[in-house]
Amino acid sequence: MTTNDKAQRATVQIGMLSVDGFQMPDGSYRMSIAGAAEAVGLIRRNAFEFLRSKAAKQLLGEGFTGSISEVEVESSPGQSRGQTRIQAIPLAVVSKYWLWQAYRGNKPAFALVDALLEESLERRFDEAFGVERSESDRNAILAQRLQHTESALSLLGEAYAEPDMLREQVTRLEQQLRNAGLEPWQLPSEDTLND
Repeated sequence: MTTNDKAQRATVQIGMLSVDGFQMPDGSYRMSIAGAAEAVGLIRRNAFEFLRSKAAKQLLGEGFTGSISEVEVESSPGQSRGQTRIQAIPLAVVSKYWLWQAYRGNKPAFALVDALLEESLERRFDEAFGVERSESDRNAILAQRLQHTESALSLLGEAYAEPDMLREQVTRLEQQLRNAGLEPWQLPSEDTLND
């Protein structure tokens, strides 16, 4: 493989987080599976399980085949040969994984997705109003947003979140019953009981 066939590695700042980012020879970006999981406080296996799940197929589309690729990375000084290959996934997969983790109640993922969503909106408004900010300013603002959201989530705690989750679960169960042709809060008819 020539140097042009290898991915380039760079450290990417996401607020307080530093992650390894990879630029593929075609110019696309990827993250390692381990890095995507570690960014939201999980282990690599969790990300692999997501990639094999029905949720991933639903979020990424029916044609989704996993998008995991073994990537050879340009060696850094002092790195041994065994450290130059990673298993990487596209940023679209990373974002869906983080979103899924946030949906499932992973607080670090929720804080990260929330802060990045707000930054994305802010970047568009900055562009529309001609506001220029340096990347270090953006990372400082993002870090503050992450800390604020994490703090708010810890104050919210499980005691306050549980009634909301239960209400959501009841709503989902009611809809499932309706989809099955049943009325959730109505007693079954005599005909139904005798079947």
